Amino acid sequence: MPNTLNPLELIARHWQPSARFVRRAALATVVMAVIIVVTGGAVRLTESGLGCSTWPKCTPDSLTPTAAMGINGLIEFGNRMLTYVLCAVIGLFIIAARARAPRRRALTRLGWAQFWIVMGNAVWGGIVVLTGLNPYLVAAHFLLTSALLTVAVLSWQRAKEGDEEPRDVVARPVRQLSWLLVVATGALTVIGTVVTGTGPHAGDAHKVHRIPLNWQEVTQLHVDFVYVVVGLSVALWFALRAVKAPAAARRTALELLGCIALQGVIGYVQYFSGLPEIVVGLHMLGSTLVWIAVLRVALALRERGPLQVDDPAAPAVDAAPDAQLASAASR
Repeated sequence: MPNTLNPLELIARHWQPSARFVRRAALATVVMAVIIVVTGGAVRLTESGLGCSTWPKCTPDSLTPTAAMGINGLIEFGNRMLTYVLCAVIGLFIIAARARAPRRRALTRLGWAQFWIVMGNAVWGGIVVLTGLNPYLVAAHFLLTSALLTVAVLSWQRAKEGDEEPRDVVARPVRQLSWLLVVATGALTVIGTVVTGTGPHAGDAHKVHRIPLNWQEVTQLHVDFVYVVVGLSVALWFALRAVKAPAAARRTALELLGCIALQGVIGYVQYFSGLPEIVVGLHMLGSTLVWIAVLRVALALRERGPLQVDDPAAPAVDAAPDAQLASAASR
């Protein structure tokens, strides 16, 4: 009996996407992860967290929102539907990575990791609704989305480079400084979720349980960690200049400083203006851009060789279009 080919194998036999297509598909997963964060914030900031009163249906008797639920039901249901768009984009990346020759198992594994994070977070989001927006579960919901963004950025980076063992392009202490920056920024993100859990934007117009901590004290802790991240970022930039790191690495560090400066301005505006919804939403967008920039700096300090291509005469890596797309997405 002949072996039965799975659908991905069949596609790979009839379609050979270019390396650029795979990279752009990977970048699309990054963009979609950012959109999911922003739209999830919109659900909270418009008090639509319980716009759909149950899960997986929107109401006990309807899969979709009813007219009586108003705009809040539409916003919450729309955010749920966006998950399918995200899955479609991730699916495109998985198919393209699998069809691309030579086959790169590490790349397809990263694609599947994104898919399973989305599935797990969708179930977790349902639990959040069923528990009436428990603030601890809401915080974990956001952190799972941050994990998705992390894997998406790693997928984008791996789509642009080869599969050799990673080699440092700077002295090891500088690399260690970059990873310390990643840890500090991760801690900043976690504290930010606690600030949200204690703050006024509970996600629904009705009374919702909040984390029993002083909002202003937690906010001050968050600000303290901002200074830590800023200090580490500046130190890393000077270190890269001192060791004459490659221009690309120094450029990513400078981009990070720009993102942090913009995020700092937004943070102070939202604090001193009483946390207006639109500014809080921009702050959430800024947090994703800072996290992307931090990861890009850390990943720029090692190399894995050129990307293998079918045509030896073709350039190994053509990252310029991707850089332009990323720059446009960050504006």
